[in-house]
Amino acid sequence: MPLQVELVSPEGPLYTGEAEMVVARTVGGGDIAFLPGHVPLIGSLAVHPVKVLEAGGGTTSIAVHRGFVSVAGDRVTILSDVAEVAASIDVPRAEAAKARAEETLRSASDDEDARAALRRAEVRLEVALGR
Repeated sequence: MPLQVELVSPEGPLYTGEAEMVVARTVGGGDIAFLPGHVPLIGSLAVHPVKVLEAGGGTTSIAVHRGFVSVAGDRVTILSDVAEVAASIDVPRAEAAKARAEETLRSASDDEDARAALRRAEVRLEVALGR
């Protein structure tokens, strides 16, 4: 039996589908893979791509900028204030955001906001460009 996967943001569902596996990165815990029959879990997600290996054989990558994952039975639910599927990512805008963050970090290497902006831009580009 495949996993039922749903990714929800304040705007509504961004992704709904069936999957063989979902891979996400938790805060402080590293990558975790969810397969059918996974033990119940609630976790905090890092800024990182979530990969959905679909039941039909494809893979969907989603840029998740923090959030939570809940696993119960064969259902994986991801809640995130900001998440983007590859098709919705504006690559030139993400590249510009990356360049701005890098420029800020060159003059203020301890700027945590710039470091966070850089990570978000890198995740967007990774998902959009299929890296």
